[in-house]
Amino acid sequence: MKARILLVLLAISTWGAAQNKTLSGYVRDAATGEDLIGVNIWSPELKVGTSTNAYGFYSFTLPKGKQIIQLTYLGYENKNFELDLTSNISLNFELKPADNMLNEVTVIASESNQIQEQIQMSKMEVPIKQLKSLPAILGEVDIMKTLQLLPGVQSGGEGTSGLYVRGGSPDQNLILLDGVPLYNVNHLFGFFSVFNADAISNVSLTKGGFPARYGGRLSSVLEIKMKEGNMREFHGDATASIIASKMTLEGPLVKDKASFMISGRRTYLDVLARPFINAANQQNPQSTISPTYYFYDMNGKVNWKISDKDRVYFSHFQGKDDFGTKGRDNYDDYQAEFGFGLDWRNAITAARWNHQWSPKLFSNVTATRSVYNFNTRISQEERFLPNYPDTAGTEESRFAGLYFSGIEDYGARIDFDFVPNPQHYIRYGAGWTNHKFSPGATNFEFQQSGFNLDTTIGGSEIFSDEAFAYIEDEWNVNENFKIGYGLHLNTLFVENTTYTRLQPRIGMNYSLPGDIALKASYADMMQTVNLLTNEGLGLPTDLWVPSTATLKPQTSQQYAAGLAKNIGPFEFSIEGYYKDMQNLVSYREGASFLFSVDDDSWEDKVTQGQGTSYGMEFFAQKKAGKTNGWIGYTLSWSYRQFDEINGGERYFFTYDRRHDISVVMNHELTDRINFSAAWVYGTGRAVTLPEFSYIAGLPEELSWWNYRQLTVERATDRNSYRYSPYHRLDLSLSFRKEHKNYERWWTISAYNAYNNLNPFFMETTQDRDGNPQLREYGLFPIIPSIAYRIKF
Repeated sequence: MKARILLVLLAISTWGAAQNKTLSGYVRDAATGEDLIGVNIWSPELKVGTSTNAYGFYSFTLPKGKQIIQLTYLGYENKNFELDLTSNISLNFELKPADNMLNEVTVIASESNQIQEQIQMSKMEVPIKQLKSLPAILGEVDIMKTLQLLPGVQSGGEGTSGLYVRGGSPDQNLILLDGVPLYNVNHLFGFFSVFNADAISNVSLTKGGFPARYGGRLSSVLEIKMKEGNMREFHGDATASIIASKMTLEGPLVKDKASFMISGRRTYLDVLARPFINAANQQNPQSTISPTYYFYDMNGKVNWKISDKDRVYFSHFQGKDDFGTKGRDNYDDYQAEFGFGLDWRNAITAARWNHQWSPKLFSNVTATRSVYNFNTRISQEERFLPNYPDTAGTEESRFAGLYFSGIEDYGARIDFDFVPNPQHYIRYGAGWTNHKFSPGATNFEFQQSGFNLDTTIGGSEIFSDEAFAYIEDEWNVNENFKIGYGLHLNTLFVENTTYTRLQPRIGMNYSLPGDIALKASYADMMQTVNLLTNEGLGLPTDLWVPSTATLKPQTSQQYAAGLAKNIGPFEFSIEGYYKDMQNLVSYREGASFLFSVDDDSWEDKVTQGQGTSYGMEFFAQKKAGKTNGWIGYTLSWSYRQFDEINGGERYFFTYDRRHDISVVMNHELTDRINFSAAWVYGTGRAVTLPEFSYIAGLPEELSWWNYRQLTVERATDRNSYRYSPYHRLDLSLSFRKEHKNYERWWTISAYNAYNNLNPFFMETTQDRDGNPQLREYGLFPIIPSIAYRIKF
C-alpha cells in the first residue's frame, strides 16, 4: 500500500508546465577549479532554489524575464547577479574562498540552505577545514573519531574507529569512498581510520530518512569524496607526526581541463623501534624477539573534462596493515624459531563518466571494484639436539597455522538527475554488484616424529549477484510543505535462491510558526552482507559473509520525527527515532571461526534474531565564526533477541549506551593561533562476565597440542554488567606562519588530557580474602603529541 501511494505521488508531481527557461551549468572553486558540492542557488524574489549535485552540476528552471540569483556556500564569498532569462542558458560560476573560512559575514546561508528548509533529516556534515582543526591523536587527524562525536553515533570502545549508529553495528554502515563501498576502515587495530584527511574534500553522514538512491545497509550512509586535484596550479601538503608522515600532491595535467591528486601516508613505528629492539636483543643473543608493525595508505585521482558536457574520473585507494613478531632461541641443546602475524588490506577502484544530456538532465555512469583481505599466521619450529635431556638423537617438530578470508566486489551503476522545475528534483537509476566471499579458511600443518598433518578446513567461496533500481523525488508542494519520497527495489541472487524487497522511503517537512520545521521520515532497508564478530575487541578477524539460501538478508524499518531551526549562525535540531531490525546475524553462544578444527561450516555456527533501538538526539552546531563547534546529546536504548542466545531472552546490545554527550569547540585566538577542544561522556558498555569456571579436557582432535586441558568459564546473563562511564578531554593548539612560498603549522595536542584511564576490558579476580571482585584495565593514559605541517 505504501509503495502504491508513493507511485501515485510521483506521477502527480510531474504534471504541469509554464513558460519557463532553464539556467544550468557547474559551480567551481575559483582558486583550484574543483567542483563544489551542495552550493545553494537561490531566487530571493521567488523564494525557490536548488543546489549543485555531487559533481558540481546545477539546473534551475525559472520564469522568463529578469531574475536575481544568489549563490552561497560555507567558507566561500557569496555571489549575487542579475540576468535576463529569455532562453535556456548554460552558465558556469566560480566562487572565491573567503579570506577566513570562519568569517561569519561571508558565510551567511541563504534561505534554501537553512536547516529548517531542508527535507532531509538525520543528516550531518562537518566542514573539512573545521574537522582538520580539531584535536588530533598522535598528530593524526581522524575523520571517524570526529564522527563519533556526533549525536546518535558511538564508538566501539577506547581507541576504536568503528561507528555504531542508532543501535546498529559497524557492518550496517554503508561507507562510500568516491562512491565505492569500503569494507574495513581501521588502521592500528582501530586506533586510526584509513581516511587521510588531506586527500578528502567532503564528508556527510546520514543516520535515517534515507533517500531511495541508497541501499544495502540498515543504519547509516557515510559518503566521503576525494579531492579532484587543483586544475590551475601545482600544490603540495606534507605533515610529519610522532608515528606517521604523509604527503599530498595535486595539480593540472592540462590547465583547466585535467588534473590529478595523489596522497600517501605511512607509519614509522617499526623504524623508530628497531634500534631499541636490537639493543635489547644484544643483551641476550641466545633468545631474541623482533616485533614489527606498520600501516600505509594511498589515494589517487585523475579527472578530465572531455567537453563542456562530458567528464571522466578515475580514482583509487589502497591500504595495508602488517603486524607480527618473530623470535629465535639458540642454545647448545635446543633451537627454536617462532612467529605470529596479522595483515589486512583494502583496495578500491572507480571509473566514472558523467554527461549533461540537456539543461535539465544529468547522468553519471560508474564502474567499481572493492576488495578486502585478511590473513593470520602462526608458526613454530623446534629442534632438540642429542645433548638435550631425555633425547635419543636430534628431534624436530614444526607447527604452522594460516587463516585467510576476504571479500571482492565488482559493480556498475547509472544514475540520473532530472530537474523539471524548482518544485521537483527527480533522481532515478539502477545498478548491479557481483560479490565473491571467502568466508574464512584455516590451514594446519604439523610434523613430529614421523607424524604429519596437513589439512585445510573451510574455505569454499560463495558468489552472489545483487541488482537494484530506484526512483525518488523532492517535491516543494507549497511554501509550508515539502515532501521527499521514493522506492528502492533490491534483488539478491545466491545459491539458487532469490530475495527481493521493495523498500519505500518518505520524508516530510512542514513549516510551523516561527520558522520552525517539523520533520518526519520513514525508511525500509535491506542488507545482504553480514559481519560475523564476537562481542569484544573488534579485530579484523571478523568475517564478512553473504546472505545465503539458509541465512536471510537483514531488514529494518526506521521511523523518525523532529524539529529544526536556524537562529543566526546556529543550527538546532532535536529528533526521536524508533528502529526495528530483523534477521540480524550473530555467532551462537561459544562459537567462533578463527582456527576452528571441526567440520561445521560457518553457517552452522551462526543464528539470526531481532533488534530494537529507540532514542532521542539533540544537536546544536555553529559552523562559522571565530568560535565554532557543536554540542550533542543522545538518550537511547538498544536491544537484541536471539532464540539460541541468552536462553532466548532479550538483552542489551553490547554497545547500548544510555547517555552520550559531546562538546566540541574550535576558537581562533589570533590570525596565527588556533585552539580546539573536544570532551565526550558516555554510559559504560554492556559486557558479559563469567559466574564460575571449571577445568575441561581438550578433544581428541587436539591431542597433539602441548596442553591437555583448559579452563572453561560459565557466563552470566548476556551483557548484564557494565564498564564504568567513559569520558575524555582532548586539546589542541596550532601555530601558523606564512612564508613567501609556503605556510607552516606546528600543532601540539593531548589525547585524554586529564589522564582518565577509561576501561578497555574487565575481568573477575579475587581479593586477598578470596572474595570475587571486578577489575577494569585501561589502555591509553594522556598521550601528548606534536606535528609539523607545510603547505606549498
